[in-house]
Amino acid sequence: MVMVGRDGERARLSAFFRAPDGQALVLRGEAGVGKSTLLDLAARLAAEDGHLVVRATGVEAESGLPHSGLHQLLYPLLPDAGRNSAAPSDHRPEVHRLSATTRAAFDAAFGRSDGPPPPVMALGIAVLDLLSWTTAKGRPLLLVLDDGQWLDGASAAVCGFVGRRLAGRPGVKLLVAVRADTASPFDSAALPEAPIGALADADATRLLDLHHPQLGRQVRGLVLEQAGGNPLALLELPAHLASGAGDRAGQYLLGLHGVPLPRRIQEIYAARLARLGDTVRAELLRGALDGAAARPGDGPAPIARYRMREVDEAVACGLLVVEPVTGEPAFRHPLVRSSIVQLATPDQRRSAHRVLAQLHREYPERRAIHLAAATVDPEEGVAADLEAAARSATRRGGARMAVSWLTRAAELSETRVDRSRRLGEAAYVAGQADHLGRARSLALAAAPGTDESPAAVLADSYLALYRDGEVRATHRRIVAAVERLRDSPGRRPDHLDQGPDQPDQGPDRPDEVLDRLVSLLLAVSQYAGDRATWQRTHELLATLGELATERAWMYGSTWSDVVRHGAGWSRRVERASASLEDQDPWDVTRLAVSAYHLDVLGPLRPYLERVVDRELDTGAMSSGIVMLHLVLLDQLALGQWDAAERTGHRALALATERGHGLFAHQTRAYLAQLAAVRGRTAEARELQATVDAWARPRGIGFLTQIADAVGATAALSAGDYETAFLHAIGITAPGAFRPYAYQASRTLLDLVEAALHTGRAEHARAHALAARDTGLPDLSPRLALITHGALAMTAEDDTEAAAHYARAQSHPAAERFPFELARIRLAHGIAVRRLHGAAAARLPLTQAAHAFDRLDAPAWAARARAELRAAGVAPHTPAPDPLPLTWQERRVAELAAGGLTNKEIGEQMRLSPRTVSAHLYRAFPKLGITTRAALRDALTRVSQPAPAPAP
Repeated sequence: MVMVGRDGERARLSAFFRAPDGQALVLRGEAGVGKSTLLDLAARLAAEDGHLVVRATGVEAESGLPHSGLHQLLYPLLPDAGRNSAAPSDHRPEVHRLSATTRAAFDAAFGRSDGPPPPVMALGIAVLDLLSWTTAKGRPLLLVLDDGQWLDGASAAVCGFVGRRLAGRPGVKLLVAVRADTASPFDSAALPEAPIGALADADATRLLDLHHPQLGRQVRGLVLEQAGGNPLALLELPAHLASGAGDRAGQYLLGLHGVPLPRRIQEIYAARLARLGDTVRAELLRGALDGAAARPGDGPAPIARYRMREVDEAVACGLLVVEPVTGEPAFRHPLVRSSIVQLATPDQRRSAHRVLAQLHREYPERRAIHLAAATVDPEEGVAADLEAAARSATRRGGARMAVSWLTRAAELSETRVDRSRRLGEAAYVAGQADHLGRARSLALAAAPGTDESPAAVLADSYLALYRDGEVRATHRRIVAAVERLRDSPGRRPDHLDQGPDQPDQGPDRPDEVLDRLVSLLLAVSQYAGDRATWQRTHELLATLGELATERAWMYGSTWSDVVRHGAGWSRRVERASASLEDQDPWDVTRLAVSAYHLDVLGPLRPYLERVVDRELDTGAMSSGIVMLHLVLLDQLALGQWDAAERTGHRALALATERGHGLFAHQTRAYLAQLAAVRGRTAEARELQATVDAWARPRGIGFLTQIADAVGATAALSAGDYETAFLHAIGITAPGAFRPYAYQASRTLLDLVEAALHTGRAEHARAHALAARDTGLPDLSPRLALITHGALAMTAEDDTEAAAHYARAQSHPAAERFPFELARIRLAHGIAVRRLHGAAAARLPLTQAAHAFDRLDAPAWAARARAELRAAGVAPHTPAPDPLPLTWQERRVAELAAGGLTNKEIGEQMRLSPRTVSAHLYRAFPKLGITTRAALRDALTRVSQPAPAPAP
């Protein structure tokens, strides 16, 4: 087809191809304006220029399937890459092969392995690796994506990540077309865009005259007026009016005045469809619902789609075209597909979906889409299939789709019990995915007429805890719900003696909702952090008998009081961590919290880092923020403090944006701990006061204990030992570990040091001995390290002190806790210098000073250097490298300082709110601040911003 006009668009595409570096470009315009024609032109020009062209089309039916669009786009590249990466036959250099990490990322994302789908960054890096491997053969590559508005969100996120990083990668271009009148996942991709508007009047006239030269004057004028420069309308309106003339045609066009142009064109296609036979229309409907011939490109189709047969009649009337490469019929335009679906009756659509469900029987999630639409009356087999697909989607990061499938499964359930159970499951997944309003409505539907159904209690309690920090009333309500379930017929512990020959109840056991209530009860008890609450919880667990799972006891023991109940759980936590891929994300986070309390979180952190972006991208905000907290805590323990600060600001931005009051203040508490160890006492105390003022009236002992710990550590950093001691004894009395105060054991070293420096040696010694006698060294590696350190600092003779200093510093896990180790070495050096002279003290003091410098703990480093000078050494003090803001970070910070929200900043800068949050959490530590309120003053102190990027 000859292209008329579009000189500006063609010039833009020509410049796009001439650019030496890789680029991405999004074409945006209304339906029928000619985006696909421009893509065809670009693909043809690229092929003539020697490019490898790979094409794909977004399919509306697959927009809820994670990574389905990416699979379609990359599939033509993957088979060749896979063969050569495994067994190269052309002697290419090793660097041109796909790495094992890249192949593993694709296998996980596309369901070829059991691992969790990688986060956006990991998968985006894998795609960049694949593209580099492909272009390393010497042939440039053009990726063309049509109907990008139908791409699934996970695929669009990866395409956006890749598109933003093509600069500097010559040989790769990405061209995407999206409708301007339809919400698109590319709306927030921050990629360069080219608007595609209507044809100029002269070009519209030329196009109409070229294709319909015989039109009468009146009809010609009306067509030009009504088409408004839309090329598809210019081509289709005259053909539709071919059987009419004069007034009849004019009346038809005027009758459509005010109707959106895509609707008018759909009316045209609907009229053609009405003239087709039932068999042909059924074929077209099945093809339309399955995305048949959706421009799969030159490679083989990644997943078999429906192949339309005996549809010559539809080709003849202009609804279909024959693809020249494959010879398969394809829809002339996406509006043809939507017209076919809209014109079909409900029975016709259900019949088509049944055929497609059978076609995709080997693909559970695709089959689930069609089963859900094909079934009207309750049918347990279909409901079970949908439930299974929902479980699979949940573990693959598709929580939103899982809620829809579970809701549909409930509608198709044959019994009231199954319906309620599936609605309760949908409510639970929705709650975990942070859709708390929908969770509550689903919970009420699961047990209409009552606010005290288990599902309703779960949904309401999540809201009360995480949004408002309500622990007292929430604890009472969950206890009552658990007691009702426990006492219901057939649920008493003495009814559970299944015996070895009885089958396990499996994942759908009737007590699953009880497990969830118990897990939430344990979380509420943890946040309450007081003795009475935990005792009531443990009493209730004891009455459940075998209804209380091993996991429940694991969480109840490690989250509550690790000193009294933590013995023996480390091995079991490590065993449970061996199969994280088979567990739901919320189960993984609970297990990781136990690992944190036992100081064995390190092995779980790589998994958390792999899946946290997936959880946040799919809306599972609660699990995602908890994962960020756990990553932050491990970074804090390992001395990766800059990374911990970035993680903390990211979590704070997300929690604040989502209205999670509890998570927001918990993040502030962790950032306060970080500021305290770094000696930023003013910042630490400001955050401490904010957390304490919010948490103490609500009875959230978990956070008030952290606030007291922050006060102790900040005072120690400042050398204010009396204040440090007062804060420390607010957590626990010397010589004891207050029951259910989880910070009591973690602040052992703080209390001992503060007591020693304030002349309370007997208190310090009593506390160190209590740690030994209580068995802290056997509970966790960190507690072993600081217990031996405390015993060494308070030893009554030099021999005992030397033995404990040696045991602390030689502990296998000592290097995992560099801050505590450096403090013990500093104390060791001071003691050795006083007893044995300067020479013997230099090694531990030097080790301590270097560690504090690496950690960027200047107050502690200054103390160590002072001791080194007393030992006759003048240590070197490294100057930290400056961290300037990028242009975009500076601009985002300026807008935030002006009072704009993340959403408003994103609208101004064409960024997503999440990207704005990311820029802010990177900018805050560079500016040395933690709140938006400090932005304006901080920006006035920094130098001029970096130059803006070239357009």
